[in-house]
Amino acid sequence: MVLITGASTGIGRGAAFWMAARGWRSLAGVRTDADAASITADAQRDGLAVEPVTIDVTDAESIGACVQEVRRRLGAAPLAGLVNNAGIAVAGPVEYVPLEAWRRQFEVNLFGQVAVTQAFLPMLREAVALLGRGRARVVLMSSIAGRVGQPILGPYSASKHALEAVGDALRLELWGQGIQVSIIEPGAVDTPIWRKGKEQAADISPDDPRLVLYGRAIEGVHRAFDQIGSRAVSVDATSRAVERCLTARRPPTRIVVGKDARRSALARRLLPMRWFDRMVARRLNIPLD
Repeated sequence: MVLITGASTGIGRGAAFWMAARGWRSLAGVRTDADAASITADAQRDGLAVEPVTIDVTDAESIGACVQEVRRRLGAAPLAGLVNNAGIAVAGPVEYVPLEAWRRQFEVNLFGQVAVTQAFLPMLREAVALLGRGRARVVLMSSIAGRVGQPILGPYSASKHALEAVGDALRLELWGQGIQVSIIEPGAVDTPIWRKGKEQAADISPDDPRLVLYGRAIEGVHRAFDQIGSRAVSVDATSRAVERCLTARRPPTRIVVGKDARRSALARRLLPMRWFDRMVARRLNIPLD
């Protein structure tokens, strides 16, 4: 059995159904009854073992209730995998994003992932006892933005960068306990999180003072959101990465998904920082001089 958070739409939902189609029992973490009903209907239609469970990763009481519900559904079966996928994207210049929005970004993308992992680690240790060392897995859904920071996406990039640091620490801490930890770094994936980001970037009036200092950067990121549909990988690509992390004998510590993500990672590693900055600025039409 695997628990996947943030499974209402996009990457999480795709992974839940993908794993169920390959014989896993998938628990799809959602926040609302409507999302739960939608997943139940689709699972019944497809004849797949996908079961919604309610969890808000920012609410300790909700996480605790989910732990009890998962234990009830498990019975004597092990929880072999936890996929921390829930996330949001806050966009805007670092100078102008309110601290409340920064805190919300980290509350969901970082602290929520830590809280869920802490809550379910006892079950994963039980799975090690039943299945053997290395068979219990934690998967953190990061982003190439966690390795390569992006202008106007500073809050999102920062939260994913922090999540990667947590993943590195967790991997070493759990190694001796027989639990494997993997980090997935997708590039552009056509999911609602970026459509919402585009709407947020577009919600700036022409007389907004942010446009005086950051107008070209905002426009560049806005165009990048427009291009996601044409260059994004499908959700199936991230689902395959989740499957590999959950089933490979030696799961990857990190896996980059998408050509754009691989190009960014390579350029970031090989180019001097100033050259890399200029490359990103040209792509987004941001003046540096």
